[in-house]
Amino acid sequence: MSAIEIAATVIVAIIVVGFIGASIKVVKEYERGVLFRLGRLIGARGPGLFIIIPIFDRIRVIDLRTVTYDARLIRVITKDNIRADVDSFVYYRVVDPIKAVMEVEDYVQATQNLSKTVLRDILGHAELDDLLTKTPELTKQIQLEIDEMTDPWGIKVSAVVISDVLLPEEMQRAIARQAEAERERRSRIIVADGEFLAAQKMTAAAEFYAKNPMSLRLRELQMLSEIAREKNLIVVTTTSDVSQLGNVVALTRSVDGDKRMAAKG
Repeated sequence: MSAIEIAATVIVAIIVVGFIGASIKVVKEYERGVLFRLGRLIGARGPGLFIIIPIFDRIRVIDLRTVTYDARLIRVITKDNIRADVDSFVYYRVVDPIKAVMEVEDYVQATQNLSKTVLRDILGHAELDDLLTKTPELTKQIQLEIDEMTDPWGIKVSAVVISDVLLPEEMQRAIARQAEAERERRSRIIVADGEFLAAQKMTAAAEFYAKNPMSLRLRELQMLSEIAREKNLIVVTTTSDVSQLGNVVALTRSVDGDKRMAAKG
């Protein structure tokens, strides 16, 4: 073979190898390749190995894994005219790669812009108290709305999470004062309830003593006996009370002595 023939053979071999190499495509398990031939949609290919026609075919690889969009510091004006900066995360993935390519120019950018708009819209129609206390309900509503609007693009929104709500410093102080006032209100209510229950018990006791005067007398003597135990106190009472008090004290000491003897035994 002449040098020209050898060179031609080498060139042809290189072209064939290059053609075969360009014809073989491999996509991973979590990817799909959307195939176009002369500008017309052929379909989705993969995962694994497949063959295309070089020059005539074009392929766009779509990742099917869940994407986390970090929507940081979205400024919101709540329904009660309070400014807040909201940090949130939107989790979405492609479920139909053909729609993701055919129905929207850039599905990533479109989904993220739509997420920011819906977040700002729904949170702006909520009051600050709802934003702080009803976060699960709001995130569920945001997720459903974004998912409904991205469904024609082959996108599935799996979750929306609000991670933080940042308020101006003066508003934080106002909320702290409100929380302190609320705790004070609750404490006053608890004290008032206790006084009310005590008054009810005292009223019931007064009615009982009114029906049983001897019980009231016994209670009085018992209190005098308890006072008499204090060595540094002087109790002034009538003579009859003193004799009755002595009997009560003697009886009390006798009972206490019996208890001590029983304990020693």
